[in-house]
Amino acid sequence: MNQFKLISLQLLFFFSLGVSYHFAQEIPDGYYQSAEGLTGEDLKSALNDIISGHVEFPYTSSGTDTWDILKETDKDPENPNNVILLYTGLSVNGAQEYNGGNGWNREHVWAKSRGDFGTAKGPGTDVHALRPAHIEVNSKRSNRWFSNGGLEVNQDGVFAGKIHVTIFSWEPRDEIKGDVARMIFYMATRYEGKNGEPDLEVIDYFPTNSQTKEPVHAKLSVLLEWHELDPVDDWERNRNHIIYTHYQKNRNPFIDRPEFVAAIWGEPSPSNIDDYEIEEEEVELVKIVDMLGREAAPKPGELQLYIYSDGSVVKRIIR
Repeated sequence: MNQFKLISLQLLFFFSLGVSYHFAQEIPDGYYQSAEGLTGEDLKSALNDIISGHVEFPYTSSGTDTWDILKETDKDPENPNNVILLYTGLSVNGAQEYNGGNGWNREHVWAKSRGDFGTAKGPGTDVHALRPAHIEVNSKRSNRWFSNGGLEVNQDGVFAGKIHVTIFSWEPRDEIKGDVARMIFYMATRYEGKNGEPDLEVIDYFPTNSQTKEPVHAKLSVLLEWHELDPVDDWERNRNHIIYTHYQKNRNPFIDRPEFVAAIWGEPSPSNIDDYEIEEEEVELVKIVDMLGREAAPKPGELQLYIYSDGSVVKRIIR
């Protein structure tokens, strides 16, 4: 076989692999057939019927759990032993599951207190809206609403997001704003109050009680804007494919069909997108307490609680 033919066959082989990989990630034929042509609540209900009844996994167990799944869905393509953290974008050792506060943890993008479902199977373990996160950044985001503006939060030398103390909100980095929006829209569509599940709703206002356990999440108009500003990318498509094919057997419709967002909630409107870029005081460390609640000075090698002026609490061990 001459060299030209050998190279041609090699190229054909790799091209075939690429095509197979591409087609493997396509939406299954007829998956959204019952939702075609619908809008508003009719579309939302049809999508709920399609994606409900998924395979549920435990939050933590000796078998396959959410730790294991996230190590596949959020694997660093350049280092398969690592996971990519949602808010910072940093790549960290996937095997370091929490690790006494020195590893990574699992972020409920739809805060688990918004509906008070905790880590129960279903909404509390749905990996379509669970992502790896830096422990301290996860604590700072807490159960904040999603909106624009606030004070910058940096972690390990990179931008992680913005905290708005006044309206109790969190703004992630631009590269994942659409991801966040589509995860919120998924949760509001998948969990409609059936079979004892919470009825989650996206709202366009900030509740007076920032710690309400009502099954709501804000802010709709901002999330609609983020969905448009940060379109679906291959990372999301691949993640959706892995969850559907290997684990939950359901898909996020708003990754597959981004136009479904506007068909249900409408288009983003500049008139109802708030800009909260106002002056605020810096978030400061208020005090450090030990695990018995006693105020203390920083002590290397001991687990302590760092309490900040915005109300966030971070567990930390100084080395």
